[in-house]
Amino acid sequence: MTKARDYAVLLGLAGAVVALDQWTKYLVRTRLAFSESWSPWEWLAPYVRIVHWNNTGAAFGLFQSGGLVFTIVAFVVSLAILYYYPRVPASQVPLRLALSLQLGGAIGNLIDRLAQGTVTDFISVGTFPVFNLADASISAGVAVLIAAMWLEERRGKKGEADEEEPAPGAEQGAG
Repeated sequence: MTKARDYAVLLGLAGAVVALDQWTKYLVRTRLAFSESWSPWEWLAPYVRIVHWNNTGAAFGLFQSGGLVFTIVAFVVSLAILYYYPRVPASQVPLRLALSLQLGGAIGNLIDRLAQGTVTDFISVGTFPVFNLADASISAGVAVLIAAMWLEERRGKKGEADEEEPAPGAEQGAG
């Protein structure tokens, strides 16, 4: 795969995440007052709801008032992904997917930080901190990355074990 095609895949997937993230945040900002919540059914509201919330910290409300730090981190992470992505072999699809999801999430929240000074969060599930699609994308990317690394490690260990076993029918020792 050429570098141009590599970047087209990366930017296509990340761009889809950014577009969906920004569209959903726009809908929340224009249809709900700050801290107002909405649920399609009253019985569902205690469990899942949409709530208009702002976050100055990291994903899921961690490290509030760290906006400048997270703006810088988002830039650095985005640049690192742009640099590293074409060096990942095309056969490592899970790693490429993980990087695309993480880039899209980082840029989605970065846009909010630069345009508004805070990140719009709106997905509220039970007592879990309110989050958005960019946060979910970053988390999914990390989960895919961890799962891919774990599976790759298991394959490597299985391959090493297979190499150590003698071939069927091979003689063991001198007789």
